[in-house]
Amino acid sequence: MNRKKMLKTTLAAGLLFLALGGWLLHLRIHPLIKDADFVIPFISGIVSVFCLPLLFWFRRTIALAYIVNGFLVIIGTITMAQFSIAKFKGPVTAINIILNTTLADIAILWGKFAVGKALFDLQFLKSDTDATAKGRFFRYPNMGWWLAHLFALALVYTLGGIIWK
Repeated sequence: MNRKKMLKTTLAAGLLFLALGGWLLHLRIHPLIKDADFVIPFISGIVSVFCLPLLFWFRRTIALAYIVNGFLVIIGTITMAQFSIAKFKGPVTAINIILNTTLADIAILWGKFAVGKALFDLQFLKSDTDATAKGRFFRYPNMGWWLAHLFALALVYTLGGIIWK
């Protein structure tokens, strides 16, 4: 097994375990049998655990895996942040924000995104000289593209919550 294949295997395993850990945490906190509203996170977890590692494994489907992984992270970030804001109790302190919100869960999601981005970048990296990022910051697949989508989807989600109360 060459070095690139070994790195790809390690990253795919990391992605699988991050997704599995996050999904199992979510199932423990929000069991599907208690509320039908938890069906979308349940399906997202199935996609993250069973489909994404396979999609990241093949060169033909890695771009699709990168996009699906990124949007699952963005949607999870927005919905968990909204849940934390809606259910927040007590004074707004650093300790309360860190320990009494879904900040840790969101951090797990962004760790999953980072592993997916590393898998995507590894697939198209030919040598160390190719490691410099090229192109504009807000163009796909650069991080600005993801940040623009994060803010745009958060704005739409927020406006939807305000308008359709």
